[in-house]
This record gives sequence, structure tokens and C-alpha cells, in this order.
Amino acid sequence: MAIKYAKRMNNLKASEIREILKLTERPEVISFAGGLPAPELFPIEEMKLVSELVLNEEGAKALQYSTTEGYGPLRDKIAKRLNGVGIQGDGDKVLITNGSQQGLDFSAKIFINEGDIIVCESPSYIGAINAFKAYLPEFVEIPTDDEGMIMEELEGVLSSRENVKMIYVIPDFQNPSGRTWSVERRKKLVELGNKYDLPIIEDNPYGELRFEGEFLPSVKSFDTEGRVIYLGTFSKTFCPGLRIGWVYADKELLHKYILIKQAADLHSNSMSQRELDKFLELYNLDEHIEKIKVVYRKRRNIMMDTIKESFPEGLKYTYPEGGLFTWVELPKDINARDLLIKALEVNVAFVPGGSFFPNGGRENTMRLNFSNMPEDRIKEGIQRLGKVIAEMMKQ
Repeated sequence: MAIKYAKRMNNLKASEIREILKLTERPEVISFAGGLPAPELFPIEEMKLVSELVLNEEGAKALQYSTTEGYGPLRDKIAKRLNGVGIQGDGDKVLITNGSQQGLDFSAKIFINEGDIIVCESPSYIGAINAFKAYLPEFVEIPTDDEGMIMEELEGVLSSRENVKMIYVIPDFQNPSGRTWSVERRKKLVELGNKYDLPIIEDNPYGELRFEGEFLPSVKSFDTEGRVIYLGTFSKTFCPGLRIGWVYADKELLHKYILIKQAADLHSNSMSQRELDKFLELYNLDEHIEKIKVVYRKRRNIMMDTIKESFPEGLKYTYPEGGLFTWVELPKDINARDLLIKALEVNVAFVPGGSFFPNGGRENTMRLNFSNMPEDRIKEGIQRLGKVIAEMMKQ
């Protein structure tokens, strides 16, 4: 057929992570590929009770169309939880979305025309890159170090490039690097956003999963002009299958997101929203998150200790204080895509790092997830991977 597609389709490719995850469905594969929560920590029994209560108490409303903004009591609870990251929350500034991924798509739809510039960290979240690509932007990557995006590099771009339309950042336990921004960098980002009159998209799926150290205030908490749009989700701290995320923004900006949401899907799942709200009413989510953190901290420790013991010398890797990932830099002459082929031969999977750079390059990097595999398989998988890396380095 000679069907003509929109130009944006030429820019879209299958998610590399999703394609790799198809391979990891084999039970013998030890997967460090996806950013998947540990399924054994899902509150299944509690959700059985919650679902029954919601249907018994307000079943007709739960199964009916609902408002675009989302279920009011849940929005209020989300706003209250934002106090933990320094935001004085207001439920009227919350829009419920189908995961924070929908918030990413909406952000590009609102701000980006073809050829406009999106400024992001280098590397950055592959899911955001793929969501943004549909709107045919130009990406400008800003180098990062252990304190986050380098502000001098950012200002150099903002002062010299026309048509920059938004800045996208993940300041807490960044995906894929696992790094966390310093408070000073967060403040400076807002200063530069104000100076150059740009919206800032702050994506924070992992911030509550801190294993050590003090919680840091969000970028949004330093927002003096209402330009920071904060994206959050329950996918990493509760149940990703519910697909409940949110946009938190000042009302003028939020209204744009509501208009886009109305056109996209009318509203998010009414039943899921009420189920989550009922869970938050009956149970202590913070206690649930603490249980998750105990497990993930142990898995992080085992992965990092085994990397230290089993990986060849000369590799660089991050030591995350929370979140789900560590980031490994291989010798420059090793391509992580070739390494993945060899690793799969010994039933180990990971995500090659090249896809996290929107303009390509840096193929000698990889992302490793530690949240999903049990401790014994993490140790075995890292040991196998270390042997494969050593063999490639010898060659």
C-alpha cells in the first residue's frame, strides 16, 4: 500500500527497552534491563479489599465518566504529599494523568513546534526522548557531573541559541545515571529559567526512594514565577499497572494540560483513581514505601559490591543514593550493543546506553537496574556480566 504517514512517524522507533524486555520474558534470563518495581512488593491483598469497597460504596460513580482533572479527594491527597519535597500543595493545581509518561507527551504537545529546541541532561530518560520526538524537536544535550546538569554549559546554550522552548530535567536519582542534583544546581536552574523565560519540566518518579541521606527540596519548591511543571507518579512507589501519575503546575499552565487531556482521552481511569484514594485512606503509603526501600537498598548494595568485585578495572560507574539504576561507562572501544549480544548468550540483559543520548553517541555506556531481580540473581548476573566484559576487553 502507498499510504502516506505524517512526518512525525519517520522519527519514531520502537523503544529499545521494550524490545529488550521481550527477550527477558524467558525465565532463565537475569534482567537488569527494565525499570520495573519488584512485583512481590505489590499490595495485592489490600487491593482486593480496596476494590471491593470502592464498588460497594460508589460503584456507579467509579464506573462512570469523570472530570478531566481527576478525582478530587485523590488530587488533594497528592497535593498534601508534595509537602515532602518542599511544595505547598494545592489540589486545584493537580491533574491526574495516565502515568507521568502522559505528562511528558503533553508537555511537548503544549510547547514544541517542529524545529524548536528541547534542552535536556546528557544522558536523559529514553521514554521522554521518545515521547518528545513525535513533535520533531531539536535536542540540545547539556553535560552532567555528580551534582547534575552543569549550569555554565546550560547558560551558554540559553544565551546563544534561539528557539529554545523548554528545559527537561530529572533531578532525583536520574534515569539512567542514578545521579542526584545538588541544591545549588536546582536553585540556579530556576534562576536561568526566569532569566530566559522558559518552562522547566521537573520529572520526579524516583524521589521518594531515597536509601540514605536527606531528602532534597524539589526544583519546583524554588519556583518564584510559576514556570516549573512538576511530574509525579505512583508507578515506582505503589503499582505501575494502575497508570496513575500527575501534573502539578500553576493554574494558567495547568489549564493548557487540561485542554490537551480533554482532547486526548477525556480523563484517566475513574476506578483506579478511587482505588488508590481508598488505599491512601485506609493504609499508610509511607510505611509501604519504607518496605520497598529496605528491599531496594539491599539489592543496590549487592549489585554495587558485586560490580566492585567482578567488573574489570578501568570502568566507571555511579553509586546511587536511591532510585532504581546505576550507570556504567565502559572503555571507549567497547560498544554496549555488542556487549548485550554476548551477555544474552549467558542469559543476562541490560540496556545499552546509546539510546539515552537523543543525538546519538556514547555507545560505551549501559544502564543496570537493581530493583526487580532477587539478591542471588543480582549477584550471579553481575558476575556473568563481569566475565563477558573482561573477555571483550581482552579482545
